[in-house]
Amino acid sequence: MAWAPVLAVAAVVTVVLVLVSPWYGYYRDELYFRLLADEPRWGYVDQPPFTPFLAKVGMSLLGDTVTALRVPAALCTAATVILAALTAAELGGTGRAQLLAAAATASSLFPLLVGHTLLTSSADLVAWCAVWLLAARALLRDPRWWLVTGAVFGLALVNKHLILILGAAIGVGLVTSWLTSTPARRPVTGGAPRDRPPGAPSARHDGRWLAAGATLALLLGLPSLIYQASHGWPQLRMAAALVEHSVVPNRLLVLPGQLVLVGLPLVPVWWAGLVGLLRVPSWRSIRCLGIAHLAVVGIVLVADGRMDYAAATLIPMLAAGCVRLDAWSRTPRGARALLAALTVNAAISAVVALPLLPVDLVQRTPLPALNPLMRGSVGWRQFASEVALAYGRLAPDERRDAILLAHDFAQAGALDRFGPSLDLPPVYSGHNELARKRPPERSGTVLAVGVDPSILRRVFDRCDVIGYVDAGDVPGQSRSPLTLCQGRRISWRTAWPAFVHVR
Repeated sequence: MAWAPVLAVAAVVTVVLVLVSPWYGYYRDELYFRLLADEPRWGYVDQPPFTPFLAKVGMSLLGDTVTALRVPAALCTAATVILAALTAAELGGTGRAQLLAAAATASSLFPLLVGHTLLTSSADLVAWCAVWLLAARALLRDPRWWLVTGAVFGLALVNKHLILILGAAIGVGLVTSWLTSTPARRPVTGGAPRDRPPGAPSARHDGRWLAAGATLALLLGLPSLIYQASHGWPQLRMAAALVEHSVVPNRLLVLPGQLVLVGLPLVPVWWAGLVGLLRVPSWRSIRCLGIAHLAVVGIVLVADGRMDYAAATLIPMLAAGCVRLDAWSRTPRGARALLAALTVNAAISAVVALPLLPVDLVQRTPLPALNPLMRGSVGWRQFASEVALAYGRLAPDERRDAILLAHDFAQAGALDRFGPSLDLPPVYSGHNELARKRPPERSGTVLAVGVDPSILRRVFDRCDVIGYVDAGDVPGQSRSPLTLCQGRRISWRTAWPAFVHVR
């Protein structure tokens, strides 16, 4: 393993991501994770607990800053870079191929996106790449690695249930390869008998190790699954809500996403890897993992999932492509072509994924349309300041026992983060997990932000829209109404369900 150059690439991408982390501002999901981190749980209505836990760790070590949230994300991308190199090594790649895999991953769009902003996808990308690598090791070397694969898979369920797609896809790949291979080459084995390392179990025990790994995955993921089952499977409601509120059907973007999530200049590289996994004789025992990538894309298409749901398996394809193109990259023509592809891809990915341009300039470009994370990372401090101006105009008796009521978790998160320095009262919201905490019965005046005034008027004697706030380029937040409500007629316990929504 070419550790020195690979670790150098991982270190460089980490430093770059940390340096640019405070530019622009919090992304809407990060403001939400910050709130969830205050009350750790086994699960939340819209996600498992690991990403909020990462937010908690970052803030505990580095303070309540946007950089503190994003350092864990940067480290996730660094880990993905290393896993790509390890995958290339596992597939027989030289040190040069390993370095190419690391550099290609570090310059790809999706790893930079989830490395700049803390998302559930940040750790999920690491988990998918690790499971793929360990499955390849089980198939190529020793089936006992299925046990480690299962352990990582089970732990990944504590972060995001999307890994179940990968599990199903690997299952499809194993069954397909088993049905289409000769008995001597069926892929539950750890390679052909002559390739087995000393001390490896015999072929008849291979399926048992796969079953043991699957059992371990279930046991480790059980707390998260129990939470979902005991709360009526809220993740399924969340998935349905996301599909319902999509502007266009998600499946229309899945195949184009395969071209852009790594970057157009590197499409020939990962395509070479996919074709190699399906056709190269020496990789016959892991052909199922090439089929698994196709199965992931197919499952996401059928389920109408977002295009980034099929992003993670592109990294192993990229690593496999670097192994296949290793010899060609040593020729003058190949070296120039790969260097040009890596350079162009890194430049495009950095501009699209990272906050390199001034906000005023970027708002006049197509970048916010291409990168929703960029759109959702501006305007939050201004938003809180405008709410504070409206609150400051209230009479002293109106501010007594007052609370803020925000429509969604991003608004609530921004008001919670910047509110104390602006002398704002506590904020509540009925959005997703925040609905667990309803306002106290002693609360008086309510200044509602973005909440439908018609719903408020069912609860209060008097509700007046006193203005609007503009959260800059944040989608869905421009021109949010500010409604001042007084004279609550019913208890919060009775009224609260009207403000609860999942999306």
